[in-house]
Amino acid sequence: MAISGNRPGAVRPQGGLPDSRFILTRDKERLEVSDSPSTDSQTQVLIVDDDQDIRSLLSEFLERNGLRAFQAPDGEAMRQILGCRHIDLVVLDLNLPGEDGLSLCRELRTGSNLPVIMLTAKTSPIDRVIGLETGADDYVCKPFEPLELLSRIRSVLRRSRLTGTNEEHDQEPTRIHFSGRILDLTARHLINENGVIVSLSGAEFRLLKIFLDHPNRVLNRDQLMDMIHGRDTTPFDRSIDLQVSRLRQRIEGESKSPSIIKTVRNEGYVLAAAVRVERS
Repeated sequence: MAISGNRPGAVRPQGGLPDSRFILTRDKERLEVSDSPSTDSQTQVLIVDDDQDIRSLLSEFLERNGLRAFQAPDGEAMRQILGCRHIDLVVLDLNLPGEDGLSLCRELRTGSNLPVIMLTAKTSPIDRVIGLETGADDYVCKPFEPLELLSRIRSVLRRSRLTGTNEEHDQEPTRIHFSGRILDLTARHLINENGVIVSLSGAEFRLLKIFLDHPNRVLNRDQLMDMIHGRDTTPFDRSIDLQVSRLRQRIEGESKSPSIIKTVRNEGYVLAAAVRVERS
């Protein structure tokens, strides 16, 4: 099974023309990757997509690989399921009718750390960054193979569970000081040099925390992408550059010569600052 744009050999939905966004293809060998439950047998995933074929095929694929899948065609159904089920991760389509995926992702991020993977047919770096800045933990661009989505789900859940374990057994640090600024790890916001609170998106918070965990060390794009999303960059993926640019604006405003997160030519980026950790 693959989810892709229009191409020969695709299966058209019953009753007429193919969906204008993508067409499904069925491949039984790919669909039936595993007939035995994996270690994810208790993991419950909610698929939010208005296309019934997409929901059904992904649900079947995930359940054949040991996960339990629930389906919702829109935001209202999503809320109903979240209200009565313990969901470990949401797979959320960006292009939903009515309430779109971005607004629903923002809603999920309000007072919740529920992992979210965004499905999007938009492939430009700025579209990906917008999705991450609303709080999505990762994104998958159409067309994609279900195996890729399964890998991303497991990677996001692994990071989420590690974070949860650390929070349960180690309540410190609570704040990180650098260059007259403070990253509040509990409130997940930045306090600038004037004492003003600066809101951070989920992606900005994670990226800044990575730099603060590795002060005065050059990190290349592949390392940053792997630390944030658990995967490598593609040759034309510039989303990390855009995220760094936006993070710089949060830290130093519209400075044309950023002095805290610096670019190291042909290598990557470095947080050039002394870091002090405040513990509870």
